[in-house]
Amino acid sequence: MKEYEAIWEIFNQCANNQMRDVFFDEVQTEDPEQFILEKFKDKELKYDKTVREDGTIVFDIVTSGIKQRYTFTEI
Repeated sequence: MKEYEAIWEIFNQCANNQMRDVFFDEVQTEDPEQFILEKFKDKELKYDKTVREDGTIVFDIVTSGIKQRYTFTEI
């Protein structure tokens, strides 16, 4: 299994509040996309996946009307 540093950002919906919740974790998975699908399996999920030049994988997610972002960097 591969090990990733995962950063999970939950964006605030209030227009005048630019703060967001940010969580850091280490995740072991062969497939970060499958990890996302499992994490949000009980929700209506829309997401865009981007792979950066350095190999970082970014998922921009909308679920239950809330914008979130998961960033996976291999350790």
